[in-house]
Amino acid sequence: MRDHKKLRAFELADELVLKVYQVTRGFPSDERFGLTSQLRRASVSVASNIVEGCARDSLPDYIRFLDMAYGSAREVEYQLSLGHRLGFVDHTETQAAESCATETAKVLNGLIRSLRSKSSD
Repeated sequence: MRDHKKLRAFELADELVLKVYQVTRGFPSDERFGLTSQLRRASVSVASNIVEGCARDSLPDYIRFLDMAYGSAREVEYQLSLGHRLGFVDHTETQAAESCATETAKVLNGLIRSLRSKSSD
């Protein structure tokens, strides 16, 4: 079993959840069940899929969960941008979370590519 706490991708994903919750506190209350909820779920999904993947025995399962985490990280990037463009929050408020989402996606992509190349050896 792998230890998710040792992964840079997990550290970033965990940080992303905290940043997203901070940012979405400023969203309008009528978005509570809309974009706020979706953004929060997507950010939690990034970290959760990394944790669940680490708990899987097979490398293909591990990679599959990392793929889902990657997709959720990209989803968060888009949704943060959307929240800004809709005028829910100022860009300075979303900038740190957007950067964290981008970095998380990049690190996950690198990890996935590395694991795929190992599995094809």
